Amino acid sequence: MNENADRRSQYKRVLLKLSGEAFQERGSGEPLNAAVLRQNAEEIRKVTELGIQLAVVVGGGNIFRGAFGSDLGIGRTVADHIGMLGTVINSLALQSALESLGVETRVMTAIEMPAIAEQFIRRRALRHLEKGRVVIFGAGTGNPYFTTDSAAALRANEIDCDVLLKGTKVDGIYTSDPMKNTDATRYDEITYQDAILQRLQVMDTSAFSLCMDNSIPIIVFDFFNPDAIVKVLSGEPIGTLVTN
Repeated sequence: MNENADRRSQYKRVLLKLSGEAFQERGSGEPLNAAVLRQNAEEIRKVTELGIQLAVVVGGGNIFRGAFGSDLGIGRTVADHIGMLGTVINSLALQSALESLGVETRVMTAIEMPAIAEQFIRRRALRHLEKGRVVIFGAGTGNPYFTTDSAAALRANEIDCDVLLKGTKVDGIYTSDPMKNTDATRYDEITYQDAILQRLQVMDTSAFSLCMDNSIPIIVFDFFNPDAIVKVLSGEPIGTLVTN
């Protein structure tokens, strides 16, 4: 086993970032799909069966994107707040899917909404993780102008994660968008600095910088590939590793 594979297999606490697209059937316009939700829950359950503590940050683009706001004449701050509510919808849907599989789960939000979720408190989140519960973080950072990628990096740092996993629809980071450029090549490994300088769009600059400053590695991989997340956490060289 090479050095990177050995390092990956040592992860004990992990944060998984899922975009809103992870809740949709590909090519479908519906915001949530029951079969896809169950598949996501099945993949996450496999992580808990490895004995790894898992937190999840979800996006809300399947429900509302900032671009929709401008089309509707809604200002950026209000649009971002609407998007935060979309992430809470996804969080609750994922919680329901996980609990139907017997996975104990807690949803914690950056915005107070006690009737449906716990407010994010670092020590409480850590306690849930230590008890083996999956913790889903909704509502981003609770502030406009910050993406859910930044929220994922922030939470990964706050709860002392060993790695941030970015689940996408492609199998890693490429020199350009592989969906548009057939000549794009995939990186097996890249530094945070190079990812920032090359303006690779898989995550925003703030997220890369926060992980770089605190030495939290990022692995970008195809979450839709069955067992991919287990392979990543078992030390297989899946996806692209972003590190120093």
